[in-house]
Amino acid sequence: MEDLLVRNAGKADAAQMGAAITAADLQKSLRRPRSLFSFMMSLLTTGLTLVALVPLFSVVYMLVVKGMHRLSLSVFTSLPPAAMEEGGGFGNALAGTLIMVGIAAAISVPIGILAAVFLAEVGPQTKLAQLVRFSAKILSGFPSVLAGVFAYGAVVLLTGGFSALAGGVALSLLMLPTVILTAEESIRMVPARIREAAIGMGTTPTQCIWHVLLPTAMPGILTGVMLAVARAAGETAPLLFTALFSNYWPVHDGRPALMQPTASLAVLIYNFSSTPFENQVEMAWAAALVLVFLVLAINLIGQSLSSRSVD
Repeated sequence: MEDLLVRNAGKADAAQMGAAITAADLQKSLRRPRSLFSFMMSLLTTGLTLVALVPLFSVVYMLVVKGMHRLSLSVFTSLPPAAMEEGGGFGNALAGTLIMVGIAAAISVPIGILAAVFLAEVGPQTKLAQLVRFSAKILSGFPSVLAGVFAYGAVVLLTGGFSALAGGVALSLLMLPTVILTAEESIRMVPARIREAAIGMGTTPTQCIWHVLLPTAMPGILTGVMLAVARAAGETAPLLFTALFSNYWPVHDGRPALMQPTASLAVLIYNFSSTPFENQVEMAWAAALVLVFLVLAINLIGQSLSSRSVD
């Protein structure tokens, strides 16, 4: 009986204290040290963020000013201009970039997803999994020029010439760690109740992986693929060792010619930006603008996919 009276008295005191707190007491005031500190830190963070964005927007502004006036439909369908020739375009470089990035994606995406399935589901605690995971993390910081040197020795020397295939192999080495690590994390983020429900319905481990886990984790996997593609599309050094450059379309008899030197936007910018001819320098600015917006679009697609979280 006494305990009951004590509890009731405590509840009454709490009710009185709650009634004594007014709405004014709950409002933040800059006169309070904690509120002032929080406001100053928020202001500092906002200011530093704006300062960090200044170089980005300045570069984009410069690209728009210097490259926009050369953009037209003919630029995307014409070949690069000669030294003293007016007009021209970078249609072959854009096509070559798409071809080599496509080859790299065709190599790295299946291998990366299979490796991620092994790391996340099949043998996550095995020594092989630890070795693969460690190698993928090391490869993510791999200098891009070394990927080009490897592809030069593995493809160019064996095939006897520079080619789009060699460029695709070099870019696939740069894409692979991003695909592996993001796909593994996406598969791990699938809730356990989804796995348990699939197993409870009688699915085999293979059916659970291919029909339940991978479709559920697909937004995160596609995010990793888009980020890897964005990195590969802007690489220059690996392509200098593998695909080199060409002033012609990368096609033969209406089909992509994979075993011949192929142009790319990044190498075109590298070559034309250092020439003394104004028309080629302007073409380099226009190609840089297109490449920046291409990479930006791919990154935005990846961010939109990552926002689709697993329920």
